[in-house]
Amino acid sequence: MSTALANQSARVIARRTANIPKSKEQVAFLTRALEIVFGAAALVLTAPIMLGLAIIIRRGSEGPILFFQERVGRNGKPFKFVKFRTLYADARERFPELYAYQYTPDELDKLHFKVEDDPRVTPQGRWIRRTSLDELPNFWNVLTGEMALVGPRPEIPEMLVYYEGAALEKFSVRPGVTGLAQISGRGRLSFHDTVAYDLAYVRNRSWLADLRILMRTAMLIVSQDGAF
Repeated sequence: MSTALANQSARVIARRTANIPKSKEQVAFLTRALEIVFGAAALVLTAPIMLGLAIIIRRGSEGPILFFQERVGRNGKPFKFVKFRTLYADARERFPELYAYQYTPDELDKLHFKVEDDPRVTPQGRWIRRTSLDELPNFWNVLTGEMALVGPRPEIPEMLVYYEGAALEKFSVRPGVTGLAQISGRGRLSFHDTVAYDLAYVRNRSWLADLRILMRTAMLIVSQDGAF
């Protein structure tokens, strides 16, 4: 999707979410301060792990170590999302049908973005995905303020056409490194299931809920439940 089209989508989302109560949208100073401290600490403490992952990715397949992609943030504002690359660098050319993002209503009901036998994933990438270590660079997006520690995972612009009505509330908050959907099934959830969990989070979010999600996320990472 072009930048112009992404910006147009952002304006549409901003108009459609204009009547959503703003009280829950404001990021408190203390919350932001904690995010910065946590994000910086995470990047520093996991630096040796990320260095090892960079070597594994570099030796495993040709292409960049990091993967950058345009994602949709709060109020539809696009931003550059970063994670470790787990797909073949030429995956889009090799499997163009997987990047069409055109679904009938029946196909959308059954849609799962992450599948265990995804041919685009490198052998090294499969292991890295199961450990969720590919998401460590997300903490850079936390430092920049584009993402929160907890919130709906950021959507790709191509999928915006499938969000209507109340579903657009998802974009009234910042996307997160982890979220309610990620502790409620992760890769096993369908598109509609994920949206439902995202809306439940947006409408009921709180400090206590965020803490519970973070703790549950840590447990799931250790068990590798639902990660592929």
